[in-house]
Amino acid sequence: MKLRYLGAAAAAMLATPVALSAPAMADGGIFVGVEGANVAVSGYDTVSYFQGDGKPVLGSANFKVKHGGAVYHFSSQANADTFKANPDAYAPQYGGHCAWAMSRGSLAPGDATLYKIHGGKLYLNFNRNVQGTWLGDIDGFIAKSDPAWTKVPDGKKFGD
Repeated sequence: MKLRYLGAAAAAMLATPVALSAPAMADGGIFVGVEGANVAVSGYDTVSYFQGDGKPVLGSANFKVKHGGAVYHFSSQANADTFKANPDAYAPQYGGHCAWAMSRGSLAPGDATLYKIHGGKLYLNFNRNVQGTWLGDIDGFIAKSDPAWTKVPDGKKFGD
């Protein structure tokens, strides 16, 4: 199932805040897809977002790194090593969940093809409409998303 075609069920999730009763942790759960795979960012090489023309490329299971309970794929051993040396510099913000939804206190899938590098950090969005809203006030949404992310219960993921 492609993330951008989740439809009404996912839209309803956007409007529903996450439970805030468990202990909080700033890195919460990593979004690894809705079908149970444990691969972060839909298998895209997160280092590639920051290189060359900034267009992400798919990684390979041949070059993988486990981080935060998820597996990240890379297009080369060099990129895997770069990530391993400083994963926080390359992992998407909010565990790969939609950055705009997080500004509303909700978890929603982040689409690896709908992204923005801002302030040296990678942000993903749920769909093109959401991304359009996000791009209209990135700094304002980050100001809301950062504190909301620290309230997400440890390990909480979209669909939990």
